[in-house]
Amino acid sequence: MTDTFTTRTLDVTTGSAETVHDLTAQCAQFLREAARGRDGLLNVFTPHATAGLAVIETGAGSDLDLLEALRTLLPADDRWRHRHGSPGHGRDHVLPAFVPPHATLPVVGGELALGTWQSVVLVDTNRDNPRRTVRLSFLG
Repeated sequence: MTDTFTTRTLDVTTGSAETVHDLTAQCAQFLREAARGRDGLLNVFTPHATAGLAVIETGAGSDLDLLEALRTLLPADDRWRHRHGSPGHGRDHVLPAFVPPHATLPVVGGELALGTWQSVVLVDTNRDNPRRTVRLSFLG
């Protein structure tokens, strides 16, 4: 049985351009307060139909490569049936099928057990919604 379940909501401004927003530092800060050295799981969830979460390398171009891959896979053109918002917005509603709105990560000794180059990121291709919510939940 677990001893603790703690949750917090983050407000994230992503702006009006496609973005990969690094959440790793905010996850680590939350775990310092919530986990207090314990093992467990961190669940990261964004309650949006047009955003997702990923664990990738950032800062060496992989984040930009991800956005380019999504542009290739899901072009912002008029092929989409979902047509409100900016041109090509329907592809934003398909994004969570490829970049899910959740991630569950191991916590060991109160810290994220990520690989050397891994970061937790919010992926947002929707230029119509500049504000996002991310829920962090620690179970340990």
